[in-house]
Amino acid sequence: MQKIMFNDKYGLTDAVLAKRKTQTRRIITNKEMLKVIKKFDTLGALFTIYFRFLLNPDLRERFIYNRRVMRYQKNETVAIAQSYADITPQADWANCMTRKEEIGWNNKMFVRAEDMPHHICITKIRIERLQEIKSEDCLKEGLWMAGDVGLEGTTYWYHGLANSSFRTPQDAYASLIDRISGKGTWESNPYVFVYDFELID
Repeated sequence: MQKIMFNDKYGLTDAVLAKRKTQTRRIITNKEMLKVIKKFDTLGALFTIYFRFLLNPDLRERFIYNRRVMRYQKNETVAIAQSYADITPQADWANCMTRKEEIGWNNKMFVRAEDMPHHICITKIRIERLQEIKSEDCLKEGLWMAGDVGLEGTTYWYHGLANSSFRTPQDAYASLIDRISGKGTWESNPYVFVYDFELID
C-alpha cells in the first residue's frame, strides 16, 4: 500500500481528517512527460490530456502506470501518513515504548503505510496548470472562508495565519503553495496532477 503526506505545519492532515480537504495537487517533474504535455497544451487540449494518456497504450505504460512519474492511481486506497507519536495511544505503554524505537516516532516520512489508521480513496485524476485552480477547488484544498470580517468583507485563509487579507481564494492558495513547495511555485505555474479523494476511515 502507498502512503501520502499532507503538510502538518499548515494543518492539512487535520483538514483531510475533518473532510474539509478533498483535493491535492502534486507537481509533475518528469521531463519526458512534460514534453508530451506541452505538445498537447499548445493544441489547446490540456483538459483532455489525462484521458489521452489513458487511451494511448504507450503513454499509459510510460507515464500513468509508472509509479515514479504518477504516484497514485484512480480508485486506489492510500494511507494517510502520520507520525507514530500522533497515532499511538499514550495509555498503551507497551506499544508506546516499541514505537519510540522507530525512526518514524516523530517523523512520518519513515512510518509504514500498513500501520496507518486513516485512508483515502483516489476518486478522480486530471492534469492542469497550477494557476488554473478554480475558487471552489481552492476550498477543497483545505482553505477557510471567513465572511463579513469587519471592513474586509469575505476573506480566505489557511491554518498558520494570524490574520488574513486575502480577498480571493486563489490569492490565499498562492500563498499557501509557496509556503509548502517553495517561494515562486505559484508564479512558475507548473503542470500538476490533481487528485480528488474521499476519506474512507
